[in-house]
Amino acid sequence: MGPGGAEVEGPAQLSNPSRPRPWPCGKIEGVSKILEILTPEGLPPLVERPGVSFIMPVLNEAEHIAKAITTILAQDYEGDKEIVLALGPSTDDTNRIIADMAAKDPRIQTVDNPQAATPIGLNLAIAATHHPVIIRVDAHSGLRTDYTEQAIDTLRQTKAANCGGLMLARGRTSFQKAVARAYMSPVGLGGPAYHSGDEAGEAESAYLGVYRREVFAHLGGFDEGIKRGQDWELNLRIRTAGGRIWFNPDMEVTYWPRDSWSKIGQQFWATGIWRAELIRRYGSANSLRYFAPPVLVLGMGASVIEALLQLTGRTKTWPKFLRRFTSLVHVPSLGYVSAILATASAAKDCGRRERAWFGLILPTMHLCWGAGFLRGLITGAGSTKDGSR
Repeated sequence: MGPGGAEVEGPAQLSNPSRPRPWPCGKIEGVSKILEILTPEGLPPLVERPGVSFIMPVLNEAEHIAKAITTILAQDYEGDKEIVLALGPSTDDTNRIIADMAAKDPRIQTVDNPQAATPIGLNLAIAATHHPVIIRVDAHSGLRTDYTEQAIDTLRQTKAANCGGLMLARGRTSFQKAVARAYMSPVGLGGPAYHSGDEAGEAESAYLGVYRREVFAHLGGFDEGIKRGQDWELNLRIRTAGGRIWFNPDMEVTYWPRDSWSKIGQQFWATGIWRAELIRRYGSANSLRYFAPPVLVLGMGASVIEALLQLTGRTKTWPKFLRRFTSLVHVPSLGYVSAILATASAAKDCGRRERAWFGLILPTMHLCWGAGFLRGLITGAGSTKDGSR
């Protein structure tokens, strides 16, 4: 029997592993359906109330961390619970707040993450856990009280190796509400079910993630060479090994976005760079939707160049048919601007300030992400980090 009454089969590391082996960068050849332990038929059944381990990498989150931990402790779930926080070298009061909370509740544990890298912190936290279900959480997130119960039921009923729910972005200020609106809008992030709220079913990836421990025992940990998007890469390995990723919209998580324009720009710039890195490594395993923002950047750039040439009179010497042809480059750009204005104008249940920010945030997300993608596609991600924290 494992912690929390869970029956654990296989290697001893299933009950309390050493630090999960980080996966070699860009390598998935070793993952195959031979690893039947991760398939729906191969995963051992969960007991009624398996113990759960919450993991969270933390850096400079003094504003959010207490609320995030409180929502974990408030989970309406009868099984054993533990929280392992990987502490980066925060320069605010984050670590002091966590120390005060840990002193009052022994379920809160910490490990040091001096490099402040998300995948390293996740692996260090996993290594310190004991339970058969591992739930990733974020300092900017707040779990609904039935989140854990829903997650366990989902894993049991679907026989998934990982599952996730709906990210409900929320804001307090007009700016943050506008960012949240952009996150949830089909014109904003769109794409993944956890943003748009599709019906329950198998998915490419999962927001945050509720994992069976067997994932880490048999596939290793998060790839420590991928600073952003490491969850997508791990889910790719799970699917390659025959495992199932499941989206359940009833598993709701409140997410509090960055609270300044510069932070949003930095966040999406870094995200775009790392998505390009994943495409450099894994090619066709990525969805075509990731190419929309960089195509937008190229189109807008071409439109700006054409406008400058027209304003300076350079195009007057061109043949008439060529001038007409190159002028067509403005059509997609004008269409995009019109679509953004129409989307912002149609936004409901918000004031003028929030609507104005919404209209500005949408192109900020698209263009920063797209520009970052182009940069990453040319040079690779290198040591790029998210500077918004």
